Amino acid sequence: MARPRFLPDNFTLCLVGAMATASVLPVQGQTAVVFGWITNLAIGLLFFMHGAKLSREAIWAGATHWRLHLLVFSCTFILFPVLGLLLKPILAPLMGHELYLGMLFLCALPATVQSAIAFTSLARGNVAAAVCSAATSSLLGIFVTPLLVMLLLGADAGSGDTLDAIGKITVQLLLPFIAGQFARRWIGGWVADNKNWLKNVDQGSILLVVFGAFSAAVVEGLWQTIPLLQLGGLILACCILLAVVLVLVEQLARRLGFNTEDRITILFAGSKKSLATGVPMAQVLFAGGSMGAMILPLMVFHQIQLMVCAVLAERYARRPEAEVAAAVPER
Repeated sequence: MARPRFLPDNFTLCLVGAMATASVLPVQGQTAVVFGWITNLAIGLLFFMHGAKLSREAIWAGATHWRLHLLVFSCTFILFPVLGLLLKPILAPLMGHELYLGMLFLCALPATVQSAIAFTSLARGNVAAAVCSAATSSLLGIFVTPLLVMLLLGADAGSGDTLDAIGKITVQLLLPFIAGQFARRWIGGWVADNKNWLKNVDQGSILLVVFGAFSAAVVEGLWQTIPLLQLGGLILACCILLAVVLVLVEQLARRLGFNTEDRITILFAGSKKSLATGVPMAQVLFAGGSMGAMILPLMVFHQIQLMVCAVLAERYARRPEAEVAAAVPER
């Protein structure tokens, strides 16, 4: 029997299932503490495996295309935060203060890796540059995101200073990634041959964090403080933010003279935010029930960006072959 087209993908269904289960059977007390340790270990394993999977050649591929990378990083770490602040009069009334803070956290996050590269490849863009930009964005985010969170959220960013937040993220995310890079010579081939297993680690880690975050949030009364009307406003706010970003990023790339392949790369690498990196970062930066409201905008935005970018990638992929052949990559 064919899968109904209106159904989302399995991972999205699992995310909804994790939220629903946490809403009915949240982990509490000592069980929540043990669950937190298990989640932290899973996140460390996730970044270790990504370090082992990503080759140094892939990281450095296209690194000389500095204009493209500079624009992507500017869109990710400057344009998004500025829009998050400028659109506050529109976004905050739609979703309420708590979810708006989660939207600001979303704006501070690095770009995606897998989906940005996948959509660039599907749309016949500059894949080498997409690999380099996406990978570097994730590494920069370990240091830049805590700084942006402190600047954007101010007193609402939680306890602890910026250096402490960077230190925690470095220990939990960057060190396992570096260890994976060192171990690549021994396990790189096995990782390449078992991509599906790595995908399960990736998705499983996110599901653990989402379940734990929503458990803590439900215990502290998340669904009593966020009514359905605000959830609808959140969806609309994510659509508004994504639409504005897509238009601005495409116009910036066009006005700066990039060819079609590079504009595709900039569009998909500069307009997306990483759920795989954002959820573990939220685990480090935010404590207790506040984390649930912080990652909810990211989860909604993530699904919307995937659906919209899939349509855009298909449109770009249908352009004539002659147009692709005629394009001369800029350096």
